[in-house]
Amino acid sequence: MIEVVNPTTEEVVGTVRAGTASDVDAAVTRAVAAFPEWAATSLDERSALVRRVADAMVARTDELAATMTAEMGTPITFASRVQVPNPVGIARGVADVLAGGYFSGEEIGNSLVLREPIGVVAAITPWNFPLQQMVAKVVPALAAGNAVVLKPSELAPMTADLLASILVDAGVPEGVFSLVHGTGPVVGEALAAHPMVDMVSFTGSTRAGRRVSALAAETVKRVALELGGKSANVVLDDADVTRAVKIGVANAFMNNGQACSAWTRLLVPSSRHDEALEIAVAAASKYEPGDPALPTTRIGPAVSAAQRDRVVGYIRSGVEEGAQLALGGPDAPTSRGFHVAPTVFGGVRADMTIAQEEIFGPVLSVMPYNDEDDAVRIANSTIYGLGGAVFSADPDRALAVAKRLRTGQVDINGAAFNTSAPFGGYRQSGTGREFGRHGLDEFTELKSIQR
Repeated sequence: MIEVVNPTTEEVVGTVRAGTASDVDAAVTRAVAAFPEWAATSLDERSALVRRVADAMVARTDELAATMTAEMGTPITFASRVQVPNPVGIARGVADVLAGGYFSGEEIGNSLVLREPIGVVAAITPWNFPLQQMVAKVVPALAAGNAVVLKPSELAPMTADLLASILVDAGVPEGVFSLVHGTGPVVGEALAAHPMVDMVSFTGSTRAGRRVSALAAETVKRVALELGGKSANVVLDDADVTRAVKIGVANAFMNNGQACSAWTRLLVPSSRHDEALEIAVAAASKYEPGDPALPTTRIGPAVSAAQRDRVVGYIRSGVEEGAQLALGGPDAPTSRGFHVAPTVFGGVRADMTIAQEEIFGPVLSVMPYNDEDDAVRIANSTIYGLGGAVFSADPDRALAVAKRLRTGQVDINGAAFNTSAPFGGYRQSGTGREFGRHGLDEFTELKSIQR
């Protein structure tokens, strides 16, 4: 059995059975058998099912939010306002794409070009946005006519149980969807290597993504990867620095700093570094670690003791390499729970470890730059390319800089997150895209029929 630990109380709040390679084989075998009939269902039927799933998530918002808060520590307010609504928007967006004629086909010369389901999809999902990442894979895969085997993170398995019950209640046929709990080295690797799995969609660390790719390559299956990030928030010299920094701190610390696309590098003109650092410290000081079950708490714990220790190790690295520790530090801010003190570093150079590696905790690096070209160079100086931001008083200038950033998403002046726009990264942030029409593309094959 796998014990589920509440990262705030350090108490066991649930258990799930640890799956085996035999469980994976049984689930995949059921999926192979169920796939043909499910792929033959009408688009109207699959679209209606997706909408029922979305409506059920809305109806069970409180239960879903409370479960995520208990098992991975996200603040309850963030859970109810983001961790549930985003998946609802993703699901409804998929249904809208289906209704818009996605599978109608395209005439190219004497060819009819069609999209068809891939077959059996393995979805391997993380703990930080558990419902969102499961929905981003499972829902479009099912909507496209595939059968799905889901392996959620063993750190947040109870949310997966709730989604499974929602899918069953919505009418997903037996065998079309299966849930197998377990660890990555056992269940995850068995799925990635299974010869009857046609595609693996994985979200997690870049290290684990490399392993998934290597295993999947043996059977030349489709692989989609949503991996790590080290996103830069580029504040141009004409921007409202106070607004840009405050929004940047909120983004960097959202979900307890455990977001792959978080803007963890704050790039500011050298002449305004000290001003920006002061604003960042004042904003970050309002994130007092506390019980995430309370609606007033803005930041909760790391998901586990191991994750807390990892983040603290990076904080110590920043101090050792000469960054200015302006707020926080490695000391535990609470006597119980896996909390990390919200931390702000100033004077961070692009070659420092904290500026290059994904920390996945509430740690912000304020980095000075000389001019616009230097800012772009620093922003593009990591192995990642997932998210980013640009702030400027001139929208056209901001857009020009955004186009120069080698990253999958860029927000200009704090623009809202869009659950229908493609989400994914460049370079070692992954391959493929999620959400909306582009997310559906990942779970389909193209067929040309000449006539």
